[in-house]
Order: sequence, then C-alpha cells, then structure tokens
Amino acid sequence: MKLTADIYQRIVNAKVFIDENCHESIDLDSIAKQAFLSRFHFHRLFTTVYKKTPHQYLTQKRIDLAKSLLEKEGISISEVCNSVGFESLGSFSTLFKKQNGSAPQYYRNVAYLKKKLLKEEPKKFIPHCFIETYSLDK
Repeated sequence: MKLTADIYQRIVNAKVFIDENCHESIDLDSIAKQAFLSRFHFHRLFTTVYKKTPHQYLTQKRIDLAKSLLEKEGISISEVCNSVGFESLGSFSTLFKKQNGSAPQYYRNVAYLKKKLLKEEPKKFIPHCFIETYSLDK
C-alpha cells in the first residue's frame, strides 16, 4: 500500500498524541482516532512507518520518562510508576528491567553515583581527546 502525504501526516499526528499523553491511560483506539483510521489499519501503518508497534512505542516513551524521573531525588519508585502511566509496580519494574538490564532502584542508584562522581571528578566525564587537544591537564 502506498503511503500518501495525508496518511503519513495523520500517523505523525497520532505519534505526537502519544508523546504528549504517554503518562495518561491511552489505548490503541484513542490513538487511532487521532489519525482518523481504524485501529487495525492504524496499527499496520504505524508499525510500517516507525518499525515498532504503537504499544511498543508507548512503552518506550514511558520508560524514557521514568528514567528521567528516577534520576531526580525525592520521588519514590511507586510515584514514578504511577506518573508515567503504568498501573502496576510489578509490570513497570519488569518492563524497565527488560529494556534497561537493571531494576528501577538499581538504575536510580547508578544515576546518583554518576551525579556524585561528576561533581567530585568532572574531568572523568570529558573525552580524553578533548583534554589533550585543549591541554586541560595543565
């Protein structure tokens, strides 16, 4: 099937809807309505354009948002889970670990240690070639 400019723009609009509402409880029907397409036709076209299903894309957006929230202090894992649109802490933790290789708490601890190290030894985060070129060691 040929993808017209109009259909492509509708798919992009639906993606923007996902981006702006990923923290809400949205489903395939509500996303497909944004593109004025049936859910089955939308699913097929979205997957063709973005090389992942709408659900995979939504999950990735939520996980990315969760990562940025986990790097902040003062927000519990449960609050992060609920604020990014997951309804279950168990499913959030499982998906987070599957996509990142570590549990949310471990990710938070590593982010905290990186922040601490950045403050204590900032040169460790500057590429060596940059340090040599601009003589930052002197």
